[in-house]
Amino acid sequence: MPAAYMLLNTKPDSEMETISRTKEILDSRMAARYEVQGVYGVYDIVVRVECDEMDDLRDILARVRRIGKVVSTMTMLVS
Repeated sequence: MPAAYMLLNTKPDSEMETISRTKEILDSRMAARYEVQGVYGVYDIVVRVECDEMDDLRDILARVRRIGKVVSTMTMLVS
């Protein structure tokens, strides 16, 4: 099952909005399993997501990157 960790940097004070929007994307794509957490440090949000198909995973990652409050991302695919 393809999986990825995604680390997000957001615009200041937009973490909760970005977490909410990320969860909406994951729910709408029916990701098999996911976790979204706000964190302190270099990144603002950590997302872990697993899907049944790699194409679905790629689509989800692209949609999260396009959230307006996301400044930068680092994505790590898990094998």
